[in-house]
Amino acid sequence: MKTVIRGALAATFLSAACAAGLAADLPAPPPPAPPPTFVDTYQPFQVRLKVGGVVPTAGKGTVYDAGAVYPGLPNGGSLGIATGLSGGFNTVIPGASTSTSWSIIPTLDVAYYITKNWAVEAICCVSPAHIQGTGTIQSEFAHTWVFPPTLLLQYHFTNFGAFQPYLGVGVNFTTYWGTRVNAQTWPLAIVPGSPLGIGGAGLAGVNAQYYNATVTPSWGVAGQVGFDYMFNEHWGVNLDLKYIMMEPTVHANVSAFSPQAPGLGALFIPVRVYLPIDPLVVSAGLTYRFGGGSVAPIMAKY
Repeated sequence: MKTVIRGALAATFLSAACAAGLAADLPAPPPPAPPPTFVDTYQPFQVRLKVGGVVPTAGKGTVYDAGAVYPGLPNGGSLGIATGLSGGFNTVIPGASTSTSWSIIPTLDVAYYITKNWAVEAICCVSPAHIQGTGTIQSEFAHTWVFPPTLLLQYHFTNFGAFQPYLGVGVNFTTYWGTRVNAQTWPLAIVPGSPLGIGGAGLAGVNAQYYNATVTPSWGVAGQVGFDYMFNEHWGVNLDLKYIMMEPTVHANVSAFSPQAPGLGALFIPVRVYLPIDPLVVSAGLTYRFGGGSVAPIMAKY
């Protein structure tokens, strides 16, 4: 019996030794494949299609008397002084202001990369704007279209792989077109004790209406921060935040009629509104880069 047990153990040890020897002769299994690396080749041209929200950070206008006169009135015929609504030409109309609406718009960004880090970008969009009168001029004021092309110099950080943040600074020029006023009639109260107010000519107020408006173009500085996340050398997604200094001047004319004194006829009151809008533009969309090879250009050293 002992002889049988000893033989079985010896056979087991010999089998294990042979298996170990055969395993040592087999080739080692290949190491696991490394994860794919992001290849960021130089693509000098870039187009972004995005949707953005335009949110005014200011939008509260300051309204000035632009010099309304009426023959026969004291103080040079100033309607502002006669009604007590202003101190005369080029003075602020107290209690009068405006607000500006926000909007959602499509945007198109086109960029050229001078190097992989430095780029020049042009931004274009068209946005509607609604200007609402508040306070003593509480009325539907005007609607206009805004065209604010912007040119930016950008620096792109390329040491984070697919995540590529950037900073930009540049200049904005905004022009306004298709401006129209709302034909809404609104009551304009005359200040009691003024030459035309109660205690003077005895008028309590007039019915007023805007009959035209224009918005002057404006220049301003623009700042930008954002990032691209690139899926490959061509396609990616973008998130961007811009601040644009946008401070136009609105010139408008008001026609007013007093039902208590129809003999006065129509009173024409020009006003000027300094309207800082200064919007934040938050946008997101797709990035497409093209037109390059595998090597980025190197700027010459001087």
